[in-house]
Amino acid sequence: MLKKILLATAAVAALSGHAMAEDLKEFRIGIIGGENEADRLRNFQCMVDKLPAAIGVEKVSLFPAADYDGTIQGLLGGTLDYAELGASGYAKIYLENPEAVEPILTTVQTDGSMGYHSIMVARKDSGMTKVEDIQGKKLGFADPDSTSGFLIPTVTLPEALGGKPVKEVVAETGFGGGHENLVLEVLKGTFDAGTTFGSGVGDFKDGYTSGNLRKMVDKGILNMDDLVELWKSPLIPNGPVVVRTSMNEDMKAKFKDFMLALPKSDPACFSAIQGGDFTGFAEVNVDFYKPIIDARRATIGG
Repeated sequence: MLKKILLATAAVAALSGHAMAEDLKEFRIGIIGGENEADRLRNFQCMVDKLPAAIGVEKVSLFPAADYDGTIQGLLGGTLDYAELGASGYAKIYLENPEAVEPILTTVQTDGSMGYHSIMVARKDSGMTKVEDIQGKKLGFADPDSTSGFLIPTVTLPEALGGKPVKEVVAETGFGGGHENLVLEVLKGTFDAGTTFGSGVGDFKDGYTSGNLRKMVDKGILNMDDLVELWKSPLIPNGPVVVRTSMNEDMKAKFKDFMLALPKSDPACFSAIQGGDFTGFAEVNVDFYKPIIDARRATIGG
């Protein structure tokens, strides 16, 4: 709550005539929660190093939030200039203030698709092998504002469960505090199963080509032999790169050009930020996310 108050206070200052000057001096990057903070800061360090010269600012600052909502509130308050969100996180912003941010880009998978999947996992030694096995079990979600970790399972799991709402099937639900921690809690036995995300491209045994499972494998904190996949959702639109709408147009154009060139100009930086293998970016706008906005409005609201 204190963080939200501070962000709101800073927003008042930003809206009092200093926004244009801030565009020229400091570029503020919001980083959503769900992964170890030190890892997130390390992954985005290349942006701190490269962006000042590319877009003409004096300084780039990183603001890692403890959860998804911390970054969302920063974007709503105008205290962040850029962030990469899940589609549901963007939908939450849009439903509260459709003019706060603009979605400009999304990632493209190695198979050419612009989507990914919610993946439900359990411990391999649990005896569970299919989604129906969550009957009477404890199911963990990643974060209330996660697309793959909460919204999409809430909307699409009932079809896989014979039309029954999730809460009528499982004994209990809870949140893991982000995708990485959710998987660790499944391994610890806090949850019998949990929902995270992956590209769905490649093999489950490798953690797929991108997504939380792959990032955890690459960091050496997950052995896929310890998990079994119970369910995979329909394709979900990849989340957007968003920028503050009130940012001046020249800055937006320079930033967009930098990002579009990044997969070739610095593949290691691109991979670090995105967490896995992607072919690059594609341009998007709000229309790409209308189905998720509608699903969030109907299911959990803003």
